[in-house]
Amino acid sequence: MTELKKIVCLFICELIIIGCNSVVKTPEELAGEIHEQVLTVDTHTDTPWALLRGDFDLNDRHDFTKDHSRVDFPRMKEGGLDAVFKAAFVSQGSRDENGNRKAKDLVMKTIDSIQSHISLRTSTSGIAMTPEDAYLLEKENKRIVFIGIENGYAIGTDLKNIGEFYSKGARYITLCHTKNNDICDSSTDTTEHHGLSDFGKEVIKEMNHAGMMIDVSHISDSSFYDVLELTTAPVIASHSCAKAVCDNPRNLSDDMLKKLAQNGGVIQMCILSDYVKKPKLYLERDSAFNAIRIKYKDFQDLTPEQDKAADRDWNAVDSIFPRELATVADMVDHIDHIVKIAGIDHIGIGTDFDGGGGLADCQDVSKMGNITLELVKRGYKEEDIRKIWGGNIMRVMNKVQLKRTDTGS
Repeated sequence: MTELKKIVCLFICELIIIGCNSVVKTPEELAGEIHEQVLTVDTHTDTPWALLRGDFDLNDRHDFTKDHSRVDFPRMKEGGLDAVFKAAFVSQGSRDENGNRKAKDLVMKTIDSIQSHISLRTSTSGIAMTPEDAYLLEKENKRIVFIGIENGYAIGTDLKNIGEFYSKGARYITLCHTKNNDICDSSTDTTEHHGLSDFGKEVIKEMNHAGMMIDVSHISDSSFYDVLELTTAPVIASHSCAKAVCDNPRNLSDDMLKKLAQNGGVIQMCILSDYVKKPKLYLERDSAFNAIRIKYKDFQDLTPEQDKAADRDWNAVDSIFPRELATVADMVDHIDHIVKIAGIDHIGIGTDFDGGGGLADCQDVSKMGNITLELVKRGYKEEDIRKIWGGNIMRVMNKVQLKRTDTGS
């Protein structure tokens, strides 16, 4: 045997040995590794409602089947969720001086309750003001809490409130909720301003100036286009889906997705089932829920006791008339579509947990790894998944905050 043949034989033998020793990873194993390595961020949860009641501890592991809660630190750890935006939510009330004052007071009280709660649990968690804070807390193996505000109603008619909210730790404001306010029209209300109001246009400028992320979830299509025409910074949709996949007024059309990408912004996939997959008609369920809304005056100005009672009644109806929920696969259909239309740099995750979000196979944060598994099964690579789970929203947040620096605020 010539020397060359010997070398070739040895090379082939080495390749065979390497091949025999190599282990092909299952999708579950690969997804688990990726999920552990990337920073995972959920941009919208309504858990602060429970904190306001004073009987909910984020350090305790809760059971969704018993108390219908979806987010706490032990389950975040189980589900590999590193960071969560907790929304200081206020429903739309009267648009007058008294209503505006109540809205602002509630938001400030909610933010205080979040910060107070975390300050007593610093061994397991921390408040983040910047992406850098989040990465540092991740290294310490702590759960990360950002703060957002849902419904610009809390701004009232005073632009100075935006800077005050930022100083308190809020990093985005959802411009409206299910009803119109003094800023803009809602996607689920009648046409009033035909988009942004004159005051709303000033709000956009001030949010850019303050370094506050503008959240376009819930706003009407006309309001969306007005925002993108005015803003000098990227925007977010903290919990929305693709209208082409599920035709719901809360979702974004393909043209809106393209405009969002041109803006440099990001849409955070909501997992509220009705936005993911068109629900079947369930008249008894809808009627029962409407009766609760009437009984509790659309959840306006409730005492803590009334709030607990409303929560119990709502959960009871949900148990009596369970709905057929969409699945993680249905949700990733939206991600596939958004990536096709807007690109991989403009999609993230915003569950709306504790505000209606939840899927058949992802009912709480302990099951968040199922999303990564479905992405792996569909061929998404680690870098793509890193962007989806947190890279994109952290990029946008950095750019918005740099805008604040540029203005000298």
